[in-house]
Amino acid sequence: MKHSKNKYYERSHISEAKFRQLLKCFSLDLNAYEAAQLTGISHRSCKIIYTKLRLHIAQFCINNPAQSGEFELDESYFGAKRVRGKRGRGAAGKTPVFGLLKRDGNVYVQVVKNCSKAQLIPIIKGQILEGSTIHTDGWKAYDGLILNGYQHYRVYHSKDEFVRGKSHVNGIESFWSFAKRRLAQFNGLTDETFILHLTECQFRFNSRKENIYDILLKSLRKNPI
Repeated sequence: MKHSKNKYYERSHISEAKFRQLLKCFSLDLNAYEAAQLTGISHRSCKIIYTKLRLHIAQFCINNPAQSGEFELDESYFGAKRVRGKRGRGAAGKTPVFGLLKRDGNVYVQVVKNCSKAQLIPIIKGQILEGSTIHTDGWKAYDGLILNGYQHYRVYHSKDEFVRGKSHVNGIESFWSFAKRRLAQFNGLTDETFILHLTECQFRFNSRKENIYDILLKSLRKNPI
């Protein structure tokens, strides 16, 4: 069978017009089943293309140079429902994710082995330039940020303190809420697919005031899937 020419999707049997329809569905956050119903492309093909798009987004998000400014840092746990008696940092069976949000800017997230200082400080130093202002809660892994050249302000959730002047982590917490709502619709994600979906959440959150379809179309023109 002869391949149709499609500058967004190499070696594709799907026409550019059909592919753009499917990309529009993806951009609107419709699932693969809904996209198949609307486009007439098979459900299996939609799932394959959705995975390729998520891999493309992951590559798109890799280039994240260190910045200066004002940041909020926090960790969250994703995965199975909480095991009885286990909660908070160290919750059994959950995947720890570290996130930082530049105020009036983008969020960056990374899956970590745990939320220790040894895990978090290198990420912070790789993403945030010295002299920047950092807001966190009272978690002990953030001890010593001032020694690393940052201005550091805290709120202590353990003391029911959530805002102190300009110090809070409400921005990054709004991302956690967004990501958990989105990921709740996907059942039984493997570690690999979880990371792809998490990165997609980062991309969607950072592009929420832009046209995701236009961003992806432009990116795919340069680097087709």
